[in-house]
Amino acid sequence: MHVLRLTVSTIPSVILLAVASSAIAAQAAEAQTAEASSSWGMGVGAISSQQPYSGIDRDNKAIPLIYFENEYLRVFGPNAEVKLAQLEINDTQQIDFSLVGQYDFSGYDVDDSRVFDGMSDRKSGFWAGAKVQWRTDWVDMHAEWLADVSGNSDGERFNLGLERTWRLGDHITLTPHVTAMWQDQKYVDYYFGVRDSEARIDRAAYDGKSALNTELGVRGNYMFDQHHSVFLDLKATSLASEIKDSPLVDRSTENSTLFGYLYRF
Repeated sequence: MHVLRLTVSTIPSVILLAVASSAIAAQAAEAQTAEASSSWGMGVGAISSQQPYSGIDRDNKAIPLIYFENEYLRVFGPNAEVKLAQLEINDTQQIDFSLVGQYDFSGYDVDDSRVFDGMSDRKSGFWAGAKVQWRTDWVDMHAEWLADVSGNSDGERFNLGLERTWRLGDHITLTPHVTAMWQDQKYVDYYFGVRDSEARIDRAAYDGKSALNTELGVRGNYMFDQHHSVFLDLKATSLASEIKDSPLVDRSTENSTLFGYLYRF
């Protein structure tokens, strides 16, 4: 990974050039400062999520976790990140550019709820895009564009978020965050729309439109030592009216909780 040191006068032109070159393709997990040596680990997580669809039960599942990171690549669970470049503005500010990929668990099977009777399944898929993260001593900001490369929804998403990490002693980190999440018309229509062929007396046809949601969350991590750690990730999303107005939806929010253990070798 290339590291460039900038003066203030060179920042605008270099940032524009780097953003243009990185707006190519791929999504994400938390970026960290790259280490020269590789590190990897394995663990297990338990995730509980509630989608906003009418009559759908809370989904609980256990998932295996694989972690790998070196100077160029980071993989954790369903997220992967290719590190392109770091722009060091000064001793307290840094901009990271990366390509990211993610398996997204959105969607439903028709037998998940009666509200889907007579409809087609909406499938989960792979998403890929580009990410820019501006790190400072006070707060970190990131912008991320993603596209559905699996071709299920053919949708796009754009996220703009702020977060800050506090270290509590030698073992605990706590990271609250807020994210504005834009989803285009194709995404909303695929997951929350009702096609004309799927309409019935108690379920009107619905054409989804682009939506802007707001997510609040907090991540916590406790490291017992250099090998053993546990983490907790809580998220709640306030949904836009373009999603709440769908005849498939009876909630104004969705939420998820992820708890896991990781062993680093």
